[in-house]
Amino acid sequence: MLKLKKPVSNLPAVQTAGARRTEDFPVQFYTYDLFDKIRRTIPLIDSAICKIIRLISSFQVECTDSRQQERLTEFFRSVPVGLTGQSVYSFLDSYTDSLLVYGNAVGEIVLDKKNSYIAGLWNGNIRDISVKPGASPLERQYFLHTENGEKRLPHPERILFSALKPPSGGIYGVSLLQGVPALAEILLRIYECIGQNFDRAGNLRYAVTYKPSGDSSEMAFAKERAEEIAKEWSSGMQAMKCGEIRDFVSVGDVDIKVIGAEGEMPSTEIPVRQLLEQILSKLSIPPFLLGLNWSSTERMSAQQADILTSELEYYRRLLEPVIIRIAKAFLQMNGSFAEVNILWDNINLQDEVELAQARLYSAQAQQLEKI
Repeated sequence: MLKLKKPVSNLPAVQTAGARRTEDFPVQFYTYDLFDKIRRTIPLIDSAICKIIRLISSFQVECTDSRQQERLTEFFRSVPVGLTGQSVYSFLDSYTDSLLVYGNAVGEIVLDKKNSYIAGLWNGNIRDISVKPGASPLERQYFLHTENGEKRLPHPERILFSALKPPSGGIYGVSLLQGVPALAEILLRIYECIGQNFDRAGNLRYAVTYKPSGDSSEMAFAKERAEEIAKEWSSGMQAMKCGEIRDFVSVGDVDIKVIGAEGEMPSTEIPVRQLLEQILSKLSIPPFLLGLNWSSTERMSAQQADILTSELEYYRRLLEPVIIRIAKAFLQMNGSFAEVNILWDNINLQDEVELAQARLYSAQAQQLEKI
């Protein structure tokens, strides 16, 4: 059984933790707060990102050295991650979340002070780290933001870094939410207007109008009668709050109308759907996965699922080098230089059915060829 837990005093400080950020950031760092705000205020976006992370699914790691296979599997299952997590899968969930939302993700392989074993994994905050080219364009250097400026990390070989679709020649990636803030601003404005309209029209308000006749005696006491009508109406409305229903009785020409009853609430179904369609097209999530009952045919749903599958495979290709680096680091710490393969689970049961049908058709074709 692989034992990873050692006395805490034997653990080193994490390179990418405990930073105090300064104002010297790359330009895209200033948009991170905006992406966080969008995710917090629009549940649909948060749900879509969480579903993408879960749909990437689990995997199995395969080692060419059979003697290390059991130890490697146990390490992936039980390695500590930060203060509360455990297993490489837990590390990858947070790592993928940062990669999708910010376009960049950083982590660290934490060793003990004697550099004799892997003590755990750490999910770093990308805002605390700057990445710059080294002596060559293929060499990366990592810097930690502190209150005294930037501090170069002494062990870049332990740092795990990924960028999502970086521009040509660039270092930092692009967030999956790029382009969404403008749409999200309009969408939130519509929802805010819906709330304001319901505050105005949903909470009914009444206009009570007293029209005195042309009689001189009634005109003389018009002010007193208007004040009495207002007093009784207000008393009746206050009684309704306590569950008491009072009838309103008046003398003369009194007209009672609901304020704004002639105006209709503007329909927001079409503009909201258009905005959500644009957002979902950026996230590549089929509407039915988020509980949106938009009309779609069975064939259209299958095509949307295929598009999502291709997106998930792309994210897997970004994560696979990170997994392999962690696995090889563990093997090398144990004196093995074996190769590692990542066997991803099929994304869903529909893939299993299609693979089974493909094998069936292939077997039938081979049988017909032999005849």
